Amino acid sequence: MSLSAPVRPLACIKQAIRQCRIELQQTRRYAVPATEAEYPSLQTRYPPPTPGFRPSQAIKQNRFETGLKKIPVVPPPRSTTKACPDPISILTNKQISVLDPTGARTRLFSPANPERVQPGDILVVRLRTGDPVSGTVLNIRQRHQPIDTAILLRNQLTRVGVEVWFKVYSPNVEGIEVVQRAVKRARRAKLYYMRQPRHDVGSVEGVVKQYLRQRSGGPLGSREANTGRKTGSKKGRK
Repeated sequence: MSLSAPVRPLACIKQAIRQCRIELQQTRRYAVPATEAEYPSLQTRYPPPTPGFRPSQAIKQNRFETGLKKIPVVPPPRSTTKACPDPISILTNKQISVLDPTGARTRLFSPANPERVQPGDILVVRLRTGDPVSGTVLNIRQRHQPIDTAILLRNQLTRVGVEVWFKVYSPNVEGIEVVQRAVKRARRAKLYYMRQPRHDVGSVEGVVKQYLRQRSGGPLGSREANTGRKTGSKKGRK
């Protein structure tokens, strides 16, 4: 008995072809554009565009149609960028003019000034709410704006190293004076190595006292007085 391969009837193929023809006719029916004969109301409700009509100009053409109500439009505010291109610098200059009306502190720390304060100098900072503070400048911190300029002073009190930060344009700072310039300019902008015992300059009270005495017009003190050392009197000694 021989086995033959099953044969699929042709009826199913004919049915599939017939279905495809029906779907193609429906697709063509919906794809055909509407004509005036099928939809006569299109010409009366939506007239054809004028010659030379462009879709990009449709909004502009509709502005001049009759019967349309004009929509009130609020004008945009004035551009702040055009009125004030750089507000931060203007605000900074106003604050500096109030905090430093004479411009002495600005010139004292200006990079363009050859006699500006540099690390290693000895300064005296006079405060409004306390005694003046003196010390050696270890660092001058200048950030993006000159109004943020600050200095770090180091001195010794009772043989203990003390460091204090001062804002140059702080309202509490009454004045800044240069007592002594550095003998030799350091190659570094931050003299943090002076915190080590072998590089520490010690107390600067003797130098400050000599400067104040010289400014007041008094006689200069001895070398021992300038270094801040005290000597015992010979009176009463045998």
